Amino acid sequence: MIRTRFAPSPTGFLHIGGARTALFSWAYAKRNNGKFILRVEDTDLERSTQESVDSIIHAMDWLGLDYDEGPYFQMQRMERYKQVIQQMLHDGTAYHCYCSREELDLMREEQRARGEKPRYDRRCLHNHTHPAGVSPVVRFKNPTEGSVVWDDLVKGRIEIANSELDDLIIARSDGTPTYNFCVVVDDLDMQITHVTRGDDHVNNTPRQINILKALGAELPKYAHVPMILRDDGQKMSKRNDPVSVIQYREMGILPEALLNYLARLCWGHGDDEIFSMEQFVEWFDLNGISPSPARFDMKKLYWVNAQHIKNSSSDKLIELISPALIKRNIIPDDLDLSAIIDLVKSRGDNLNSITNEVAYFYQPLEANLEEVEKHLTDDAKMILNKFSVELNKVGEWNLDAIKAVIKDFCMINNLKMPQLGMPIRLKLCGTTQTPSFDAVIHILGKNNVLDRIAA
Repeated sequence: MIRTRFAPSPTGFLHIGGARTALFSWAYAKRNNGKFILRVEDTDLERSTQESVDSIIHAMDWLGLDYDEGPYFQMQRMERYKQVIQQMLHDGTAYHCYCSREELDLMREEQRARGEKPRYDRRCLHNHTHPAGVSPVVRFKNPTEGSVVWDDLVKGRIEIANSELDDLIIARSDGTPTYNFCVVVDDLDMQITHVTRGDDHVNNTPRQINILKALGAELPKYAHVPMILRDDGQKMSKRNDPVSVIQYREMGILPEALLNYLARLCWGHGDDEIFSMEQFVEWFDLNGISPSPARFDMKKLYWVNAQHIKNSSSDKLIELISPALIKRNIIPDDLDLSAIIDLVKSRGDNLNSITNEVAYFYQPLEANLEEVEKHLTDDAKMILNKFSVELNKVGEWNLDAIKAVIKDFCMINNLKMPQLGMPIRLKLCGTTQTPSFDAVIHILGKNNVLDRIAA
């Protein structure tokens, strides 16, 4: 069975790059009827917080990236790690190191002076003396000959000589295991078959492969996905860019739109730009990911979001924007909210703008003074008063009847459509930027329209 995992560190929010990695792992498991596992790598005690754990899980839920197992927490698996370390010490694939920091610094300085690459020289491997009062670390006995080779599903064949690798520390002097070791034991115990992660982990992979081999484990397949850069080619930063998934929710982005956009960063299916997650799962394969870095284009994201908003049902959009309307003290019960949304949903590229478009049907905006002076002249007010008389005569309030009144009124009074449309938009909604004003008049209803014209 295909088993994939997403393993964030709870030292902050869910990063947009992490969300894409999670998406790829999730989709690959779904496509192959496998299992997608969420694992929280919380061994960095100084930086890990429960708030970050909650934030990451909340973001995963909002995105709809449901996991089949987990969340597992590394801090709850300490006994298991210690058992494996003891077994490796017994088998001779790991050993105690009593070197002090000063001794290691001196060793590296001497190696540099000789023109050698600084690395641990294994002086403790065969030294069985135990200095009093010194708590040793545990080092992995890395192979010294040959190479680590794997066929990366994104980057292709990668080969790193073992002579380039160090005998890395797998347990600190206080007994706590290190990151690379915990990851190996987790992937082994959880029977992970495919590891999808950022290509900043490429240097960790040969070390982890060697530890897995020392444990007699079957190796997973690796897929190292490229970074997401800003549209100017620079690295995304917390200070200048929205990098938290939850920030995009606050910006009015739909989760399916964000996933759709992220899927297209380093992956594609022909010319398809807009697709559902069901389609993505059907099409996706790890070896279809490009190894080149992707550039995040905010304008393109908003365009993708606009398409998803247009394709969403009015009921779904009502559910999404209702909390924001309630915050504005708008109780949408006296107008047809569904009809309003159908009218305005093609006019915005985010939920916040859609909410604003809906709001002026219930609460007219405070009109801009320049627009008032331009469009609500004395002549315009006289025209609106005459028009309200004609509207009051309408019996059955429907769109066809309203269009007929508008057409006849403009013809009789020798008016061009904007001469009526601009002032009535301002009167009814407080802005000239509205949908077709005949549709606005229809949705507001006769009483609302006459009251607002007269106000």
